Amino acid sequence: MTGMPAAGDPAGPLLDVLASFRLDGRAAMVTGAGRGLGRAVALALLGAGASLAVLDVNRDDVEGVAGEARAHGGRVLPMVVDVTDGSQVRQAVERSVAELGGLHILVNNAGVTSGSPFEDLAEEDWDRVVDVNLKGVYQCSQACAKAWIGAGQGGTIINIASISGLVGNRGGNNSHYCATKGGVIALTRSLAVEWARRGIRVNAIAPGYFVTPMTDRLKQRDPAFYQELIERVPLGRFGRGVDLAGAVVFLASEASAYISGEILVVDGAYTAW
Repeated sequence: MTGMPAAGDPAGPLLDVLASFRLDGRAAMVTGAGRGLGRAVALALLGAGASLAVLDVNRDDVEGVAGEARAHGGRVLPMVVDVTDGSQVRQAVERSVAELGGLHILVNNAGVTSGSPFEDLAEEDWDRVVDVNLKGVYQCSQACAKAWIGAGQGGTIINIASISGLVGNRGGNNSHYCATKGGVIALTRSLAVEWARRGIRVNAIAPGYFVTPMTDRLKQRDPAFYQELIERVPLGRFGRGVDLAGAVVFLASEASAYISGEILVVDGAYTAW
């Protein structure tokens, strides 16, 4: 009969869909959480009810975001961790499970770049960007998945990729960064399939240009190009941390329970044309 809910689709959850966005009783780990988008992501998850494990290589930055979280009544565990070091990552996961009473969400946000024409790119710069941006996702995802599978539970992984993994990046002199973000996108889709029967969802967000310390350096180095990029965004501005917050909470929550292997582009329609 038209208008009747489908079998197995009870009215209760449909009428209370906003509750499915809440993260109460769940714990989230965010890498690169000390500033920029990582800080915004961490605070958004906290606001949705999650407890936090915040990781960064910079002690002052990670203690700073932890202080903000505590000021808002949040339960937070700050850790100085190099995501390229498997032993440090595994210890961070074990500590999070022990001190937060479990771990349910991983946000792989840690990332770096450097600017150099590819023909002049130094091998050490290539290695550093690949190690943090791609190897770091491998280390953290594997450590969390092993813990979840060992405990017989599922989990949710959100990888922060980039539109630079989807399209060429003109004038950025960061093809190595683009390569790593393309790798993150491919890894996201593959792990979503591989771990689906384990109850682990894996998605990625591909931000466009956001106001971050990284784009601040671009603004200082080449203000004309920075302004050109803004003018190329159909919405007429760079994104802010709050513009990413809803997407992260959605993918972390039960509101997206049937979504896995997807790349959510958040770019003000930059890649739409």
